[in-house]
Amino acid sequence: MKMVATDARPRRSVLYMPAANERALEKAKTLPADAIIFDLEDAVAPDAKAQARPNAVAAASSGDYGDRELTIRCNGLDTPWGADDIIAAATSGAAAVVIPKVGSVGYLDQVSALLDQGGGPAALTIWAMIETPTAVFDVRAIAAHARVSVLVMGTNDLARELRSAHDAADRHPLLPHLAVSLAAAREAGIAILDGVYNDVKNLDGFRAECLQGFEMGFDGKTLIHPGQVDIANEVWAPSDAQVDQARKVIAAFEQGLTEGRGVITVDGRMIEHLHVVNARRTLAVADAIAALADSGN
Repeated sequence: MKMVATDARPRRSVLYMPAANERALEKAKTLPADAIIFDLEDAVAPDAKAQARPNAVAAASSGDYGDRELTIRCNGLDTPWGADDIIAAATSGAAAVVIPKVGSVGYLDQVSALLDQGGGPAALTIWAMIETPTAVFDVRAIAAHARVSVLVMGTNDLARELRSAHDAADRHPLLPHLAVSLAAAREAGIAILDGVYNDVKNLDGFRAECLQGFEMGFDGKTLIHPGQVDIANEVWAPSDAQVDQARKVIAAFEQGLTEGRGVITVDGRMIEHLHVVNARRTLAVADAIAALADSGN
């Protein structure tokens, strides 16, 4: 049976933190990110990987990060460190392992077997990174894998492999691939995270890309700098007006059913069951964000 992530869990801001940098790991405890990826891959130099692994495991098992969702990005299985990373992460207490350059179901099966070999619990899932043409072609099967709970767009690597301009305005070279991956995640009933924004000083550009990702339907965004957290949290949080409207839609629909009305309208617009489903999700997300805030994160 597929282990689908909790639908309303906030993943507005998912921050990569280099596991070799102990100061960064300490700082992450104070940041309002919904989730942390303790990174053993791109953010860690080869000569620092040996120390980064126990740092990531210690951080994930420490209990010092409140209710944030904690994950560990492992190196690929084609590297000297990948298998050991996955086995070490299995009993770290992390919610998931983030696996780069996933290209097939067979590759995911190898990762899952290593998690089992390391004693990982059944609830430990895989966040599969979609960052190659092969992954885009196989994304439906990847998303449907029993252990995959989240897809993560690796837009930098994907743009490089496609030979497209990854800093193009509106990301138009990548939009077809983002949309296909998003559709695969929705078909499988799992979450999907938008890729990183590289120009950390350009907060207006970052906000615009967040809005684009939100409007497309992504559940949140992966981040490379703490200064991006607040904007991502704001963009992916339902506004007070949206919460009020959701409550109004649900109340009108329920009253209409009680009264046996065939047509239900709110503010002059016809309301159908799909609008109620969306309204209930809005309230669930708002409640989950409020609970995370109340926990001190």
